Amino acid sequence: METHTLQIELITPAYDDRPVYITGNFCGWTTSRDTFQLQPAEPGHYTIDLFVDGTWPDPIEYKYYRSDQGSYELDELGEPTSNRIIARSTAQIWDEVPHWQWEGQSINAVFLPVEYTFHLDYPGGEVPRRVRVLLPYDYETSGTAYPVLYLNDGQNLLGEGEGYGSWHAGERMAQLASRGQHGVIVVAIDHGGTARMAEYTVEAVRAGLGEGRTYLNRVVTTLKPMIDAQFRTLPDAVHTGMGGSSLGGLISVWAGLLYPDVFGKWLAFSPALWISPGVYRAAAERKLPEQTKVYLYGGELESKYMAPNLERLRVNLRCDTDAYAYLHKAVHPAGLHQESWWSAELPKAIQWLFFSETKPNSVAYLK
Repeated sequence: METHTLQIELITPAYDDRPVYITGNFCGWTTSRDTFQLQPAEPGHYTIDLFVDGTWPDPIEYKYYRSDQGSYELDELGEPTSNRIIARSTAQIWDEVPHWQWEGQSINAVFLPVEYTFHLDYPGGEVPRRVRVLLPYDYETSGTAYPVLYLNDGQNLLGEGEGYGSWHAGERMAQLASRGQHGVIVVAIDHGGTARMAEYTVEAVRAGLGEGRTYLNRVVTTLKPMIDAQFRTLPDAVHTGMGGSSLGGLISVWAGLLYPDVFGKWLAFSPALWISPGVYRAAAERKLPEQTKVYLYGGELESKYMAPNLERLRVNLRCDTDAYAYLHKAVHPAGLHQESWWSAELPKAIQWLFFSETKPNSVAYLK
């Protein structure tokens, strides 16, 4: 009977000391066979050689798991994956697993950030504004000072969100923690409800807009000093960012333009640039400090204007640093104007803004 060796190489960035196995239709999907355990070649790199003969099914379907049931591989969003499929004649494969289940859950709860909630008085507001702070899970024991990312639209960042869904920022930070890239304090600031459009726009292009400078001033002069005083932060601009989506993304762009000495990192998902025509002129007139890093993201299916508007902003932004060193633009061909898409992009943006020194090789979205 003809046989051959199937060489398997598996890469996984998640820090996890549980053993890795492969299972599939070739072994009845058993999860109790030590003969199918992969061996570590180096951190995050595992290998196994399987001897395939004519009794194996064709095609071969398989998955990876750690230790036992309830520990299967997950995709980039922390969702279960479909079975992998290869021809029986395949001699070598390279696979990657972004995340793993933990006792049947999508994350290891140990890595969830520690959440603090307080309320901030806001000018003209009838009730104090809710602010939630996500500290790294090991904040109390690390003794480390951390960069800070201020995020707008706090109502739609944590838990199940309110009204429009959620970024599930806590879960995304736990996923980053499984890779050792969780060292960021996230500050989620609630918007002003019916005052949201006014707060998140700088230009009064129509009635009821244009209070963005007041909002940013409150963050810079009141909220940020409170955060820096209460928590171990790295308060300089190179370690401080603002981010958001839609109108929250727009005000994040203005935060970087108006306060470049405060916000050195911008996270702008699907920014509502169409409501602020002056933002392009402002971008062209201001040269950004060299330490600035900008992450722009949008989806082609949001509207026919999203991708062109992002490109126009990218072209207008000015910085002495090589464009690929300070600015990354990602456009997903199937992206929609929804929290689920921004949630998926959040770990990538945080990783690039705070943990990557490499230059992206393209402004196009790479799946």
